[in-house]
Amino acid sequence: MKIVVLAGGTSTEREISIVSGSKVCEALRSKGHQAVLVDVFCGREDTDVDTIFTDPFDLEKEVAYMSSFNDQITKIQKERKSFFGPKVLELCNAADVVFLALHGACGEDGRVQATFDLMGIPYTGSGYLGSALAMDKSITKQLFMENGVPTPKGIILHKKDVQKSAKELGFTFPCVVKTACGGSSVGVYIVKTEEEFAQALKNGFSYEDKLVVEEYVKGREFSIGVVNGKAYPIIEIAPIVGFYDYKNKYQAGSTIETCPAELSEELTRKMQRIAEMGYQVLRLENYARLDFMMDESHNMYCLEANTLPGMTPTSLLPQEAEVLGMSFADLCDKLISVSLENK
Repeated sequence: MKIVVLAGGTSTEREISIVSGSKVCEALRSKGHQAVLVDVFCGREDTDVDTIFTDPFDLEKEVAYMSSFNDQITKIQKERKSFFGPKVLELCNAADVVFLALHGACGEDGRVQATFDLMGIPYTGSGYLGSALAMDKSITKQLFMENGVPTPKGIILHKKDVQKSAKELGFTFPCVVKTACGGSSVGVYIVKTEEEFAQALKNGFSYEDKLVVEEYVKGREFSIGVVNGKAYPIIEIAPIVGFYDYKNKYQAGSTIETCPAELSEELTRKMQRIAEMGYQVLRLENYARLDFMMDESHNMYCLEANTLPGMTPTSLLPQEAEVLGMSFADLCDKLISVSLENK
């Protein structure tokens, strides 16, 4: 198949997206697909849409080209109105399918998906509605609470609102402050004092105008991929220091990941059922990854959903697929076939 692997973009997760995209593109080409890596925001002015899928493709060169724009994104945003870079939509329209390797805002929030729906361009992952619902952690929390998906108690704070202390808001320490639409744990703070709480609000509001404050759950952390509505094996995430923040996600050796997680059969089935329920409540499609905490009393809490989870051979979802006997390249193929079948 002719496949555009769409990566890059303008979010705080741009660099991670380029890594995901390059690994997916490499895997798909190893399966015989005519896959090309394209930066959704920067595009390629010198690309021939008619021959790009058959011309020799230098993946390393393309990654270097995309990465060369990393320090210029803000400047380019000020200079033009369109989110889509030169020839991006033409390339996507010429492909059999677009593999979305985007992470974060303007990629994982439903806007790209809505554009492709209107243009009739098939793509991987959830549609625009599920993507938008899952991207906003405040909406995710509301839907979980209203539909019986266990989740930590929390409230939504707006920048325009009068800022109160954690105690006035009904929270004890430690508690969690996080941006509503951030990703890769950017803008997530575990606070232990009123001073830290006030600073977390200040830092969080520097990213977005809406924050989520929720109770802190002490215990073990897990993640579960759900593909085509069915939960994959559970992976346990145990950071050596601190919590599963941006550094621990992407710095080699900073986290111990165990898959399948060491849980009883009963607890495993229960957490997988909750993951599938959360997937349905958020109107997700094709595949996603849901994150969990479990306290010392085995109470489970679904934190959020990732509609376009990281896609490198060592990312969480590929590790879960490996337990099922599926290689990284096989998983990439499966995510495409599932997405095309359900469109």
